[in-house]
Parts: sequence; structure tokens; C-alpha cells
Amino acid sequence: MSSIQVRPLRGDLSFGARVAGLTWDNINDPAVRKQLNDVFEDRGMIVFEKVEQTSKFQVAISEVFGPLKDHPVKMVERLDGENLPGVITIRTDPNAGMVEIDGKKLLTWQPWHFDHSYNNELNRAGVLRAQTIAPDGGMTGFADGIQLYKDLPEDVRKKLEELTVIYSLDLDYSRQPYGLPKNFKEISGKGEALRKAAEQLPHALHPAVWTRKTGEKVAHISPYGARGFAGKTKEENDKLFPELWDAVEKHLTPFFHQWSEGDMVIWDNWRMLHMATGCDPSYDRIMHRTTIKGDYGLGRWETEPKTQSTADAMA
Repeated sequence: MSSIQVRPLRGDLSFGARVAGLTWDNINDPAVRKQLNDVFEDRGMIVFEKVEQTSKFQVAISEVFGPLKDHPVKMVERLDGENLPGVITIRTDPNAGMVEIDGKKLLTWQPWHFDHSYNNELNRAGVLRAQTIAPDGGMTGFADGIQLYKDLPEDVRKKLEELTVIYSLDLDYSRQPYGLPKNFKEISGKGEALRKAAEQLPHALHPAVWTRKTGEKVAHISPYGARGFAGKTKEENDKLFPELWDAVEKHLTPFFHQWSEGDMVIWDNWRMLHMATGCDPSYDRIMHRTTIKGDYGLGRWETEPKTQSTADAMA
């Protein structure tokens, strides 16, 4: 049985790995599966190179790390005809939101975020596969919350450690109060259906910093969907959130993945931030994604009382 080959994502990064040699011949080998989980836990994300580009193999890779979770937003496009659970499609669609940044129109652009922040449970990971790659742009960026926490100034770390972020499902850019780039314009929104769905959910709360079982602290804050910090007035949030996010953004050490045929990528949603650079509206870009179940136990609805501390939850 063939083995896999593991190497760093990039020599100057403290996160990420590249894995080659994963096939149907070895994906069910317990030793290989343990090795992959150990690499994932240690490095936070993996780029699988030259793997079979089918939804069936994407599901098989995903299930190495845990059971699949269906996407919580029902209007998101599912992959038809495969009879596989939890595989969604993300495509360039002018009706699903077009933006303009520095005069350049982009589709499938998304700011730095972690997935399902608008939910009380935080899924374990996401897995992406590119069906159609844009010839220019269309990259996916990743940044590590462990590295970020270490690199932040001490005064910023102390402030973040005391804060809980309020998140909403309403992700229309016209209603985002924080974190959009300068020279940003929304050309077409995400539609009323998303706004109406958001109205049916209470806001979710997640800590801006949390501690892993292995002891590392993780800075885990996103402006996307954020409505401020719990317990702060609007005036306080309108000053404090931009101030702290500006400091966070300056200390990100990102990796931007340029997609190649044969790639799949998994990232730790409890630890990593990610973003999409978007691409020219004249290009097609089609991605397939799976979501892996799991919860770090620290999120809650705003309507629920806080029942345990970060330390208690992660002990």
C-alpha cells in the first residue's frame, strides 16, 4: 500500500501542509487516516495535490476528518445527481452578489471570515474542490488564528480576550457595518431571501479569543456578519470594532491559494480565517464544498445564557 508525502505549505509559514499521494488505495488505511488527522490538527489546513476530482472522493477525504454536515442555509445550491450528502456548489452568478473594489468588478468575493459564525455551533472544517478555475483571480486566502494571536500587540490581545462578537446571518454587504475595504461598492446584493432568513434567527455570539485543548490561544474574529461586541453600545462598537479589526488585519500573515487542477483544500474552521479574492464577471468559477460536523462548544444564541467559561468548555 502506498504512503502519502507531507511537506510544509510554504517555508515561512507556521501553518499549512501539502499532501501528495492520497488515493483510493490508501485513504482507508488507519495509519494514513491518523497521519492526516495529526497533520490537520498541527497545521490547521492541508492542500491535497493531484487527487481524484470527483464528489465521491471529496466526500471520502472529508470523512477522514469527521461526519458531513449539511449546509444550514437551505437556499444554498446543492450538487444534484450525485446522491451524496452535504455537497454544495459555489459559482459565479451575477444575481448572487457582485462587488466593485478599486474600480474592478468581482464575483464570488468574500471578506475574511470563519464559516457559520451566524450559528450557535461552529462546524469543524470545510473542504473545497475546484470544478472550473478562473484564469485570473479566484484565489482563496487563509490566515491562522494561532499565529495571529501571537503577533498581535499585547494591548490588543488583552482587549480581544475580554470580548464576545455578535454575528448575524444577514451577510448583504449593504448592511455590513464593519470591515469592508476602502473604495468598495456593492453592485448587486445577495437578495431578500437571505435577509428574510436572517430575520428568523437570533444573533449568535462567539468569543474573539479562545484556547485550544493543546493550550494555544486563537484570535478568531471577523467583521463579516458582525454587529459589534456584546455588552457595548452602538457608539462604543462603532469606535472599538474598526480599531481592533484594523489591528487584526495588519497582523494577518495570509496564504493565497492559486487553484490548480487536482487540488482539494481542507481548513480548520475553529482556527483559520479565510476569504475569496473574487474574479472577473466574464470568467466562470465553480467550486464544490463539503462541511464537516463538530463544535468547539463556545458559541451560543443571544437568547441563551452563558453557562460556562472558555476554560471550562475546552477542558
